[in-house]
Amino acid sequence: MSEKENMLAGLFYNAADEELTQARHAARRLLWQYNATDPADQEKRQELCQKLFGKAGKNLSIEPPFFCDYGTQIYFGDNVFINFNCTILDCARVEIGEGTMMGPNVQIYTATHPLEPNARREGKEFAAPIKIGKHVWIGGGAIILPGITIADGAVIGAGAVVTKDVPAFAVAVGNPAKVKRQFYDFKKEV
Repeated sequence: MSEKENMLAGLFYNAADEELTQARHAARRLLWQYNATDPADQEKRQELCQKLFGKAGKNLSIEPPFFCDYGTQIYFGDNVFINFNCTILDCARVEIGEGTMMGPNVQIYTATHPLEPNARREGKEFAAPIKIGKHVWIGGGAIILPGITIADGAVIGAGAVVTKDVPAFAVAVGNPAKVKRQFYDFKKEV
């Protein structure tokens, strides 16, 4: 398997691989253009989002600057809003459901490294997908770690570090984030 196939399968891969390096450079060029667009030129921003992301839903709004590794593994639903300075390391699939809102400085990391130092020295890393449901609100400065699912309607407090899955309609805060309450009948649809 190629390093890209290993990456997408959640296996160890080497990010210095030529194919992956070229893909990151292509994303950086699109990000450079996006981050430099005139705020009034929403048409150009939407065009760049369609080129960059695996899926860019209707009315996607991302305040520059925005950063990601590849873009192609990021799938946005409709009516998503992302505030300034968001970083998404999309070495695995990242799904962000419709109506989700993120405050400034949110960080979403699918990439991680082995605990064993010799493996890190060899340049190995791996990634785990992240799924964020519909109508989720993520406060500023929150960090979402690899392999996490945040279910529909959840709220992640500002500055939270999400290390475990968050159930539907729950409020999770702190470092590590802990569910403080569920505020709605989770069986109802958002």
